[in-house]
Amino acid sequence: MLHRAARMEDTIHEFRERNARRRGLIPTIVPFVGYGGDGWFRVLGRVLLTKDGEKRSTGHTHVRGWRSFTSVPIDEVVVDVVVDGVTHHATADRGGVVDARIEVGLPPGWNTITLRTEGSLDVSAEIFVIDPSVRFGMVSDIDDTVMVTALPRPLLAAWNTFVLDEHARRPVPGMAVLYERLRATHDGCPVIYLSTGAWNVAPTLYRFLSRNFYPRGPLLLTDWGPTHDRWFRSGRQHKQQSLARLAQEFPDMEWLLIGDDGQHDEDLYGGFLRDHPSNVAGVAIRQLSSSEAVFAGGRSRSEERERATNVPWIYAPDGAGIWDQLVEKGLVEPN
Repeated sequence: MLHRAARMEDTIHEFRERNARRRGLIPTIVPFVGYGGDGWFRVLGRVLLTKDGEKRSTGHTHVRGWRSFTSVPIDEVVVDVVVDGVTHHATADRGGVVDARIEVGLPPGWNTITLRTEGSLDVSAEIFVIDPSVRFGMVSDIDDTVMVTALPRPLLAAWNTFVLDEHARRPVPGMAVLYERLRATHDGCPVIYLSTGAWNVAPTLYRFLSRNFYPRGPLLLTDWGPTHDRWFRSGRQHKQQSLARLAQEFPDMEWLLIGDDGQHDEDLYGGFLRDHPSNVAGVAIRQLSSSEAVFAGGRSRSEERERATNVPWIYAPDGAGIWDQLVEKGLVEPN
């Protein structure tokens, strides 16, 4: 049985959907970047009701964050996933999010598939398929790792999420260059962005990453609403489950886990390292400035982490410092 809050949310969604359809809004699929492996891929997206079937994309449009939370999702709608002329089916969840594994092989590298649902325009979705021979990948946090947000300071967090658009957000110095250098030294290296942010802000995050020259890659976000058994989803649990899923999907992959020392990244990555030691190449932690650390809840002591494991733990305030330590510890070759 659904939690009372979830039933209330469903009732509100049903009312908004009926009202939106009466006003002439029609289904629109917002595609997200997916990923895949040998013989399968994971398709990600969201189904909304919009005016005139407007194509909402990850293009450089000037959109404030709050607008993404006023959209009307369609729950449990069937989405056609078209691959090389063959149609497969996926079903959106209660919040309109499509997250499905399709047992179809695609060639390694970037692929394009088509998504559609009844009454919608066709949209293209990108899928990055990891070559079976690739053994190194990157998992990166977003808040205070690639983007300065100073979470979880409540007022500032709300301002960053609901008011600012991607033009006003500041990238963390040197991180985009770091990621591109890592990709250049590891051919076919996947970059996966893992965050507790809501799927509502995915288009904004894609625009930010593109505008600041971060490499393309899937976003693994969550939904802030209630679940079948609790008022709000656990962001920490979302990250734990996402990391565990990656270890299961790519058992031979070693990940460089990148985060910051202002939230729970160290504990989360440390837990993943204990459970899956063969799947971790190293942990790179961006050290917050003194003011950022105060806003974000403090910082931890790096020396203890390094002594507790045989896997390198790297701490630096920016991308250049992380790169230098990666070279020093032999995780990458200087270039």
